[in-house]
Amino acid sequence: MALILTPGQFTQRAELYHQLAQLTSAGIGLVQALEQLQRNPPSRSFREPLRLQLEKINQGSTFTDSLLATSGWLPEFDIALIEAGERSGRIDDCFRLLSDYYHDRARITKQTISQLVYPVGLIHFAVFVFLIIVPFAGSQFSASLTMLFLKAALILSPLYLGTALVIYAMQSKHGERWRALMESLLRFVPILGKARYFLALSRLALALEALINAGVNIIQAWELAANACGSPALRRAINAWRPQVEAGRTPADVVSHCPQFPEMFANFYNSGEISGKLDDALHRLHRYYNEEGTRKLQDFAQWTPRLIYGLVAGIIGYKIIQFYTGYFNQISAITNGF
Repeated sequence: MALILTPGQFTQRAELYHQLAQLTSAGIGLVQALEQLQRNPPSRSFREPLRLQLEKINQGSTFTDSLLATSGWLPEFDIALIEAGERSGRIDDCFRLLSDYYHDRARITKQTISQLVYPVGLIHFAVFVFLIIVPFAGSQFSASLTMLFLKAALILSPLYLGTALVIYAMQSKHGERWRALMESLLRFVPILGKARYFLALSRLALALEALINAGVNIIQAWELAANACGSPALRRAINAWRPQVEAGRTPADVVSHCPQFPEMFANFYNSGEISGKLDDALHRLHRYYNEEGTRKLQDFAQWTPRLIYGLVAGIIGYKIIQFYTGYFNQISAITNGF
């Protein structure tokens, strides 16, 4: 797996899942679908992993087991959701969800990058002007340009390093502990924390609906759905329920008393459990939280570049005022000297 996933790689993965969803929903078997994709994959890098999956499946493994044996190709979230789909018999729906998920990630990443181009260019322009041009002119062209460029590079290097670390930290390939740490930190980020939380609830509802409709035991269905939702916090909370549910409490009762679930989720689930229309309630929860989470992600992608631009513009304005204040002070000192 690449160190940092780009929008292009997100798009390739989305296309892989889209083609799998189309083929399996059309009645083509999973093995035949994988064989077809192995011959014409969305990316050449997928050809060898797909060959390994087919080899493992032909030896008697399930698709999930073959993915687990090929470590590093797909993140844990993808494998968990595929496992839920394979157990429920609705693997085409899970492929479709993964396709939409990666299409959204690619689109939002592209949107963020395109909107960051101007403020990033403005940062470099400001550094070039105030750390190279102004000092060089102020020294009456006697300063060393090499030293000025080195100083500018030292100022910019932490920004490059910080950006690379943030992008790397946000990748979905990391282990449980790392993702739990990132989730706890991002929870306090305005808009983004709520968006990630809503999308995790959406994936949980979808996986749970598929598993329950397939007749999977309710306790096992919740645990599998927890693995598929991508949220370590939800997973820990749900895995602690088994003794309570086995003791006679209903899942609706446990959900309503769990602080990890919002009131709306608990109410919908409870009404669905009482009315016998739990699949419909979970479907509605999936749609609602998916739409809300996607909307908040789009808002975050739009406002982050604007905030950076405002910050950079403020710094440039301050530097300009500081420069002219010093310039007029020098003129005033020279005038008073005469």
